[in-house]
Amino acid sequence: MKIAVTYENGEVFQHFGHTSEFKIYTVEDKKVVSSEVISSNGSGHGALAGLLGDKGIDVLICGGIGGGAFSALEENGIEVCAGTSGNTDEVVEAYLSGNLESSGVNCDHHGEGHTCGDHEDGHSCGHHDEGGCGSDCGDEEGGCASGGCGGCSGCHSAPSFEGKNVGKTCRTHYIGTFNDGTKFDSSYDRGEPLEFVCGAGMMIYGFDKAVANMNVGETLDVHLMPEEAYGEADPTAIFTVEIAELPGSEDLTVDQKVYLQDMYGRPFPVKVVGKTDTTITLDANHEMAGKELNFKIELVEVK
Repeated sequence: MKIAVTYENGEVFQHFGHTSEFKIYTVEDKKVVSSEVISSNGSGHGALAGLLGDKGIDVLICGGIGGGAFSALEENGIEVCAGTSGNTDEVVEAYLSGNLESSGVNCDHHGEGHTCGDHEDGHSCGHHDEGGCGSDCGDEEGGCASGGCGGCSGCHSAPSFEGKNVGKTCRTHYIGTFNDGTKFDSSYDRGEPLEFVCGAGMMIYGFDKAVANMNVGETLDVHLMPEEAYGEADPTAIFTVEIAELPGSEDLTVDQKVYLQDMYGRPFPVKVVGKTDTTITLDANHEMAGKELNFKIELVEVK
């Protein structure tokens, strides 16, 4: 039995049609015996069903999914468990133990108040009319792929750097720290290397470029300025809306994180930074925006 989960940095990615990666679990006797992360190769909603069918997938676990994609997966003989969130390993264990329920089709991309994914504490907000406030670098067709601790490196159609590993699938371990030494992420802690295609825009620019000329077994320390990581914070990505125009927002509190949708139906995270009796102010900047980052990168394998 094979289970595929929409994947981003260890979590269930919240929009099936725009996932850049799947984590594939091979299961025997209701126990996971192996797992690997694969690229979606930029496939759209319909093509993803065929991709998973070709991989022999029996079950898909995801966040939001539309009716067309749901039907295409069923036509490929794939069971769909939608409306999930959280750590991918944990949701697979929940599925195997019979404790994971599917919401069915939950993303039609139409209508006021629609949401396409819950936030980490289970809360979800309605559709934001204007859209786009946090969907930086996405385009109408596919949005921005992100991977590991990286995220969007600018959605390049071609890498702006050269290297022997460009275009190859690389597996790396890494530790990410701020300048004060505080660790913000580590693949070692998760016990699994990060896998991505070098130069494909799946990682932040500085991380991607650093790996381009590394040798297998080599460890490299890099210091990235904001423009090589998540960019500078954009003041225009902070916006205020009437609570009455954003169903569900009346229950939110300052510092809480939720998902909204952009104009193309893609979920994006925002943070509540202010609230009055009638309005709520949201920040769609990436939480790492404006920060200098340090990485210790170990290149484990190149395929």
